[in-house]
Amino acid sequence: MTNRAYCDEEEFINLDFQKTVFNKGEYEYCTFKNCNFNAVNLSAVSFSECEFLDCDFSNANIKNTQFNQVKFESCKLIGLGFDGCNDFLLSFQFVHCSLDFSSFYNLKLKSTFFESCSLKEVDFSNSDFSESIFSNCDLQGAIFENTNLQKCDFKSAKNFNIHPSENQISKAIFSSENLSGLLQSFNIKIE
Repeated sequence: MTNRAYCDEEEFINLDFQKTVFNKGEYEYCTFKNCNFNAVNLSAVSFSECEFLDCDFSNANIKNTQFNQVKFESCKLIGLGFDGCNDFLLSFQFVHCSLDFSSFYNLKLKSTFFESCSLKEVDFSNSDFSESIFSNCDLQGAIFENTNLQKCDFKSAKNFNIHPSENQISKAIFSSENLSGLLQSFNIKIE
């Protein structure tokens, strides 16, 4: 049996976990700056109230990983299966991140904050993102099917295609400039 790490309020800077062993365990109030987690196995690791700045998580294994009140800023999170995470207390904040080709399928992530993120081809199907904010986000090709988007803020979002009858969008906020993203599925020409 391997020993599990416990780290509290530690900083990890400029580490490449493809070359350095990442110790599995619990990380609370830790900060990770410019770290490479690309294709690293993070399964069953717990991150609570941690902050990741300029990190690369692309294709990391996050099965059963716990993210509780975690902030990602300027991170590369391409192709991640967030739907495989431990859903207990699961909560995120994403600022200036690339999450292209990731999946949030069937998750309850109310009040999630996305600011200036690339969310191309992301799967939001069967999820609850009610009261979330998609500020200045690019949602090109993102999948919204049976998604709860009630009271979401899409005012400054772009390139989305949300079918109103296949999703819950009551009291969601859109701007007059991006309303076409609600009408594409009806094959309506807007001039």
